[in-house]
Amino acid sequence: MSFDLIVWALGPGAAAEDVRAAHARCRQGAHREGSPDPRVVAFYRAITAGYPDRPGPDTPWAVSPLHAAADHVEMNLDESCPDQVLLDIERLAGQHGLMLLDPQDGSVYPPPAPVRG
Repeated sequence: MSFDLIVWALGPGAAAEDVRAAHARCRQGAHREGSPDPRVVAFYRAITAGYPDRPGPDTPWAVSPLHAAADHVEMNLDESCPDQVLLDIERLAGQHGLMLLDPQDGSVYPPPAPVRG
């Protein structure tokens, strides 16, 4: 058994409904064309640097390689993956300005607002 998390690179002002709509379009086979969003590329590189997306005994991934598209990365996590993996996904999504979708319950977590100093 696994659970899924998906990071999405949408435009400024995107809301939870926009993420859910993008996910629905993806499930129907409609994908954004063009070059990958730099935020998605940076997130993918960062998460796979710590957790390579290759099969192995210590991988948190139930499915590998990860599904990476121009505007999102889908991660199928093993149900026994350490909590630290989830914390790292959340942290990296925030660092790269990506919205995080939990498709099991439809929850969407926007990136945290930057701290102004």
